[in-house]
Amino acid sequence: MVRGVTELSGLREIRTLHSAKKRSIPRVQSSTYLDLYMLKKEKDRLEKEIYVLDKRKKSMQKRLDEIDEEMKKLEEAEHRRSQARPEGFKKPSGKDWKTMSLKY
Repeated sequence: MVRGVTELSGLREIRTLHSAKKRSIPRVQSSTYLDLYMLKKEKDRLEKEIYVLDKRKKSMQKRLDEIDEEMKKLEEAEHRRSQARPEGFKKPSGKDWKTMSLKY
């Protein structure tokens, strides 16, 4: 199975220079507003991502519930069909099949 970049463990937790609070130049007092702006943008992005993930999780859970319902219906139908089968009727097995080889 081929794993994508997003499936690698720990990849999303890699710290960048910004998240590690490291700077190539010393902090200037006027950069406080820029830092506030950048943090606000990151907060908005993360909140949006949480919203999208919650929405996606709900849709996946809904689909799983639909699959469970469909599986239950099919299992019940198979059970009723097996109950209605006559005693003399046997399910064919792989051993009963005759095989022969073909040459091309």
